[in-house]
Amino acid sequence: MRAFLVDRYGSRGGLRVGEVPDPEVGANDVLVRVRAASVNPLDLMIRAGKMKAVLPYRLPLILGNDLAGTVVRVGAAVTRFAVGDEVYARPGKDRIGTFAEFIAVHQDDLAIKPATLSMEEAASLPLVALTSWQVLVERARVQPGQKVLIHAGSGGLGTIAIQLAKQLGAQVATTTSTGNVDVVKSLGADVVVDYKTQAFETVLHDYDVVLDALGGETLKKSLDVLRPGGKVISVAGPPDAAFGRELGANPLIRLAMSALSFPIRRRARRRGVTYSFLFMKADGDQLREFTALIDAGEIRPVIDAVFPFESTPEALEYVAAGRAKAGKVVVQMR
Repeated sequence: MRAFLVDRYGSRGGLRVGEVPDPEVGANDVLVRVRAASVNPLDLMIRAGKMKAVLPYRLPLILGNDLAGTVVRVGAAVTRFAVGDEVYARPGKDRIGTFAEFIAVHQDDLAIKPATLSMEEAASLPLVALTSWQVLVERARVQPGQKVLIHAGSGGLGTIAIQLAKQLGAQVATTTSTGNVDVVKSLGADVVVDYKTQAFETVLHDYDVVLDALGGETLKKSLDVLRPGGKVISVAGPPDAAFGRELGANPLIRLAMSALSFPIRRRARRRGVTYSFLFMKADGDQLREFTALIDAGEIRPVIDAVFPFESTPEALEYVAAGRAKAGKVVVQMR
């Protein structure tokens, strides 16, 4: 089969199309013909080698973390899926590789594709949908009436997180650029801060939860908008020891993660709030929860651009250069 491979780590280049063997299908695996995949910042980080310490992949590596497609074979122990089913998934972190013609996915990580969506729309969702769910539902336990700040509201994660937070009954604020104010308002944002003209930390106060997708100074300033007892949950900040334990990392790696996150955790404690890092996990059951919301018309995907499979490297560069205006960038198999 054809696939896009990373032969060496580096910020640019290192991605080539090649012929590789079809995936092996275990007893609990589902072989999927990929119809569409989407590009995530995680793909850029993996390609650049920034995840080597926590995700020690063997090279060459097939890149890609989201997919929608059609089941072509099932393992002997598979009970949830049959040949011909249209499905979508974020594969487990150890089994990525959606920029390919086929991929084998564990049945627990897979879900039937929302009937109301195209393959391209469905492929844009799994990673950001699961991240939104795990931040807002699992970790933050957002309740009706709470105030939630979602940074980068017009991004792939932000466009879905805004909609989920509204479904949970929250009052939602978001940050975005001038050109995307109307986009995030159309998704349900109650308060929109144009970061080009306003400093969010001077405008927003007494928030219960912040979903941080930017890290750096934005993460530090996010602590200032929380009420006492509030939470910042970051997918872009420094990893913490709890993440190391989830990962099953050795004590040295866990200690290093704790050291990396110590300054922001100390700063949070002094303000009477908490900081935690989240690296989303594959979960077919959570995707099924999302499917119900999508097919009910409560959440809709936002797609910025669609590239043909042959232009996968160009799709990654489009995202890396910050050219996507709102939503996800998708790669389409012909």
